[in-house]
Amino acid sequence: MASAFAPGNISCVFKIIPHADPARMHSLGMGFTITEGVQTSVSEHHQTQVLFNGEDINFPTVRAVVDRLIQNIDTTGIKVNLTSPLPLGCGFGLSGAASLATAYALNKLIGTQKENEELAMIAHVAEVENRTGLGDVCSQYHGGCLVKLKEGAPLVADKLPIPDQPIYYRYFGPIQTSEVLRNSEQTKRINRAADTALAALQRLTHTPSNPELFTACFAVAKQFSAESGLLSDARVINTVDQIEAAGGAASMIMLGNGVFSTHAFDGATETQLSKNPARLI
Repeated sequence: MASAFAPGNISCVFKIIPHADPARMHSLGMGFTITEGVQTSVSEHHQTQVLFNGEDINFPTVRAVVDRLIQNIDTTGIKVNLTSPLPLGCGFGLSGAASLATAYALNKLIGTQKENEELAMIAHVAEVENRTGLGDVCSQYHGGCLVKLKEGAPLVADKLPIPDQPIYYRYFGPIQTSEVLRNSEQTKRINRAADTALAALQRLTHTPSNPELFTACFAVAKQFSAESGLLSDARVINTVDQIEAAGGAASMIMLGNGVFSTHAFDGATETQLSKNPARLI
């Protein structure tokens, strides 16, 4: 058996960079990793099986990673046991975390001796091909608070000097990433809003010593969520308004009907912004 961990990722801003080659399709934007994530344990099995918190699950992104890594290996299958305290489909990048942790653990188990960057690209391509994400793997591969401003480079990101600190979140329900990515009108509106947000992030990164940098990034994220049309759930809108009225900074989790904030608020769960990247355990 071999095990690995990848952190959850909260995406704040994203722009879709389409490409016919899944290895070149990705997203630009900003996000940060948190303490919780996905722990993966893998072992040889009579068939490939994926479990999430002990329950069988249809997880094509993880299966794609397994199939890629064992294609030249003499094995009948792999059992992938995923555990996480975070919910699927609510904007914590669990598909990317599960895929990346599985790639790290399976590489160790079967001795394919691939470098972490190659494993991260395998996980990224699996995400793109299955329409479960575009940028989470990059963040989880590096860890920390990141901005991605370079088109055509799925794993290139710049770390912002944001210290580890408490983050508060509340989720109300899922948004299916695949449905958003298939809606051409929605993606056009997202990318228009993202261009404005990316320009603002570019300006902010020129003054990284700004003590209010993280709060400023929240303001950019909030504007993006509204202008992209993704901020539409009344519960999310009301919660963000309440946090701001109390002097906090908040925005919508991308992509999920949830809220994240620098300040504690009603019904929130506390986590921690963490610089730790995916790793073997």
